[in-house]
Amino acid sequence: MTFEPTDLGRSKADLAETLRTLRRQAGLSGDRLALRCGMSQSKISKIETGRATPSPVDVERILRALNAPSSLVAEIVALARIANTEWQDARNLRRKGLDKKQAELAELEKSAREFRFFLLSMITGLLSTPDYVKATLAHIPGDHSRAIARKLDRQAVLYDRSKSFTFVLTEQAVRWPILRPAAMAVQIDHLASLSRLPSVRLGVIPIGGYLPSCPLNTFTVYDSRMATVEVSTGAMVFRDPRDVRSYLDEFTGYERCALFGDEARARLSEWSDMCRGDL
Repeated sequence: MTFEPTDLGRSKADLAETLRTLRRQAGLSGDRLALRCGMSQSKISKIETGRATPSPVDVERILRALNAPSSLVAEIVALARIANTEWQDARNLRRKGLDKKQAELAELEKSAREFRFFLLSMITGLLSTPDYVKATLAHIPGDHSRAIARKLDRQAVLYDRSKSFTFVLTEQAVRWPILRPAAMAVQIDHLASLSRLPSVRLGVIPIGGYLPSCPLNTFTVYDSRMATVEVSTGAMVFRDPRDVRSYLDEFTGYERCALFGDEARARLSEWSDMCRGDL
């Protein structure tokens, strides 16, 4: 399916209106429909007014209860999938303020319990030294002191033992030289240190190892309910369970190819020493 950014903004309202219209055409009240599809009346009301976004599975249940034809079911379920997808434009985020995005991420990290990060080309902010964080924002004009401070503040979540973090980094992500060699060595040593935290499981995939597929993007999966996929101009946010499952499966494949524990730390030490050798 092709997603147009304008569709992503309009689809939630379209979906709510379509489901409301179909129920009325079927001559059913909200209570009767709720009984037929095994949902609460309040949930049906929230879906039809756009206050809640139904999953594609919810939409299928509603349409089956309305005896909708298969062709219409396929069309509206496709609309539901778009409604469960969000496009976050990088330029808009910068205009609003990068610190606001950090606040949103902090709230997301507060509510989730299990995190899976696949890092293809860079180290994520949760694992970054202050120098690395500054370097990742250096190409963006303006004062980013508040965003940097909030990024660093977010790292406290790694010490929350009620949460579980699994990071899988490619060698390219670990070693991409956005800092001078001495600072890169410190950053790599920092990864090794964080790998010993009880809540953190950190793996690396060395170049030359086997990968079951060709990774295209950095992505993060929050619990089993949401996946965010980064591209150079922004990020896609997926909430459709089938999309999230797809990224969970992809992550599992990379996880199987990664080195963890002492093996990962030995490789990180080797890469750190190589940076220091460049001095």
